[in-house]
Amino acid sequence: MARHCRVLREQWVRAKYERQEFMYIEKQEPYSAGYREGFLWKRGRDNGQFLSRRFILSEREGALKYFNKQDAREPKAVMRIETLNATFQPAKIGNPCGLQITYLKDNSTRNIFVYHEDSKEMVDWFNAIRAARFHYHQVAFPGASDTDLIPKLTRSFMKEGYMEKTGPKHTEGFKKRWFTMDDRRLMYFKDPLDAYARGEVFIGSKENSYKVLPGLPPSTQGYHWQHGITIVTPDRKFLFACETEAEQKDWIAAFQRVVNRPMHPQEYAVEAHFKHKP
Repeated sequence: MARHCRVLREQWVRAKYERQEFMYIEKQEPYSAGYREGFLWKRGRDNGQFLSRRFILSEREGALKYFNKQDAREPKAVMRIETLNATFQPAKIGNPCGLQITYLKDNSTRNIFVYHEDSKEMVDWFNAIRAARFHYHQVAFPGASDTDLIPKLTRSFMKEGYMEKTGPKHTEGFKKRWFTMDDRRLMYFKDPLDAYARGEVFIGSKENSYKVLPGLPPSTQGYHWQHGITIVTPDRKFLFACETEAEQKDWIAAFQRVVNRPMHPQEYAVEAHFKHKP
């Protein structure tokens, strides 16, 4: 919980001492209910405006859905609980209760940015998503203990920030992009609040020929920031540049943590999807 924002800590204290939710099982419904419905302010994909949208989380249907119009019968988006993630992003969204929801659509990450004026309501949505994810994983991994499952419910991003990048030929000029490291997915965006990434890079393990190197190849041209990083994958090299040495060190440390971790079977399937992307 320490990595999450102030609103979560504040609501945890209120839940424990004011509302005494941990003492009375009837007060624990948001933590375990498989269904939740309500309105959240959602950022428009193209215009950046926050508009009120109806959201429904249904564990039975295995999805979180939202509707563009109050009386709409068909949802605008269906987010499978299997790939759903939620993380509080108050600074990025510009609201103390800002929540970033991500899910996979055609094996690409889709971002949805929401908030609610009532911090308890937003934290209840966050906990409902975690509860739905917990029940999904209990079915998917029947032998796993609660201790094994809890880290899988929701995750914070390992690192986010600006870097420069160049294209696959390494002859294009470097462009400034917002990068998000989400487990083994390194995504880059033109704007931090974009709905879709411009591109995604899978970062595997050192046993599978992935490497992280400080600096850029000597022949590299077109970068403005001086602190380079090269990521070597089985298929190609990715070249990035950071504005400061401190940022370079932080990014290298984040990449190295992932590269040093052996891949598990599900990650090989994800890697295969990346390789066969058009």
